[in-house]
Amino acid sequence: MEVLTYFVGFAVVAFAAFIIGKFFTRVGLPYITGYLFTGALVGPFMLDFLPAEAVGQLRFVDQLSLAVIAFVAGSELFLKEIRARVHSIVYSSLGITVVGLVLGTVAIFGLTAVLPFTQGRPLSERFAVALLGGVVLLALSPPSTIAVIKELRAKGPFTRTVLSVTVFMDVLIIVLFAVTTSLASVLLTNADFSALFVAQLALDLSLAVGIGFLVGKLLQLILATKSHALVKTAFILLMGYGVYFLSDQVKAVTPGLVGYEVYIEPLLICLIGGFMVTNFTRHRDEFEALLHHISPMVYVAFFTLTGISLKLDILVQTLPFAVALFLVRMAGIYGGTFIGSRLAGESDTFKRYAWLAFITQAGIALGLAREVSVQFPSLGTAFATLIISVIVLNEIFGPMLLKVALKRAGEAHLPGDLPEREPVRDALILGVEVQSLQLARELQKHDWRVIMADTDADHVRSLAVEDVDERHVPAINRTTLAELITVNTDAVIAMLADDDDNFRACEYALETYNVPRLVVRPNDVANIERFADLGVFVVDPMSAMVGLLEQAVIAPQSAALML
Repeated sequence: MEVLTYFVGFAVVAFAAFIIGKFFTRVGLPYITGYLFTGALVGPFMLDFLPAEAVGQLRFVDQLSLAVIAFVAGSELFLKEIRARVHSIVYSSLGITVVGLVLGTVAIFGLTAVLPFTQGRPLSERFAVALLGGVVLLALSPPSTIAVIKELRAKGPFTRTVLSVTVFMDVLIIVLFAVTTSLASVLLTNADFSALFVAQLALDLSLAVGIGFLVGKLLQLILATKSHALVKTAFILLMGYGVYFLSDQVKAVTPGLVGYEVYIEPLLICLIGGFMVTNFTRHRDEFEALLHHISPMVYVAFFTLTGISLKLDILVQTLPFAVALFLVRMAGIYGGTFIGSRLAGESDTFKRYAWLAFITQAGIALGLAREVSVQFPSLGTAFATLIISVIVLNEIFGPMLLKVALKRAGEAHLPGDLPEREPVRDALILGVEVQSLQLARELQKHDWRVIMADTDADHVRSLAVEDVDERHVPAINRTTLAELITVNTDAVIAMLADDDDNFRACEYALETYNVPRLVVRPNDVANIERFADLGVFVVDPMSAMVGLLEQAVIAPQSAALML
């Protein structure tokens, strides 16, 4: 009954956090900061709406959230997308990991002599704290990185490599975290290092990989059914909770069975499960869509609960140390990125600006910090509070620095980056047919200057008219599009018979001149999401009509209402 009471109260607080998070974004702060603030506000150190014991009672919320976050991390590691850049990704990731881990661990170890919760501890325990902190601070944030990339409409080799490194780093850090927690457990319990410890660690990791493979297979089975999306989402959540339940049970019973504690890292299991679904099944798109729908609720719940658990008294004491670690982490990322990019033979632009793109932290980092406080009660929540302070600083300043990096690399495409357009509105219609010809004439009635083009010469010849500028182009590529789209183009309407050509045209218009109005009538509904991700207004081919297409160009909001 007590759990239910706390959960109802937490649900109310989480809803308030969602609203408050929106206000934070309006002043340029990450929504995560708003969630943490709300949690801290209602927690035991301020309003005390939810007491300290509520955090323990609501542990299942943590577990569900962390499982989804790990599923998301695994789903973002799509091998086909990173294969072409694997050399650069590996070198950059290893550079950041080695340099960042060394600097971070040394810095935290030095601070353990003066930190309130580590003063007086033996050297072995202080080193364990430093090692755990060093690993957690290496984690990056794919969701935050993706959000900034979409906001700036960034695209290009720099952007692709940055995103790939960010995703790969999270996978690497979760594996490293599994190893580090086992090592820290030995240091904190004053156990001896031996060949047996190495064998036990290998067994823990092997079990995690094997169970992760089974989780991937179970997810594949449920995704293959024709069940409603809500049923599949519930199964994903249940699977995530089941992984944590299994991990806890194995940890509890193995000392009596085999003489030592077997710990299978649940984050690693869920990550491998997500990786399997994404790379070795045909359900990648559906899996990502389901995760995309539940992620906002998960982030609200997780970060709000994290805010409630913050020890504000320790936060005030450790804030100067958090700032110091924030700067040390930046230095480690700069050094690691520079060394890695040199070894990979990256461009001078990448060497100069890439480190700015790797400052942001969020979900995985916070999850690992919370896991440390749960796995090692002797450290209490004081450790998590210190690390979370650093993470919040990274989450505030990281997106700003990422924007700087993308702009300096020349891959951001914002309206302000381009010259002003002429007052006369210009439209390019790709695809010459009866419907597109009617659309051209309707636009001309509203004083638009229209060019029509098609790759099929027969279409152009059969519908040749005097009152519309019709052109034949041999193919849709950057050369032919450069003759059709200029800085003054206000709209591109893609109605070609080939959706790949339609996509190339929209992508070129967006990247090169940030054309404000992109409309497509796709031939295959399976491509709708692809165009929507690019920010193109999609008119369903089954409902496409001249009036609707016209509205999509002249008044997109009205067309959206009509649809």
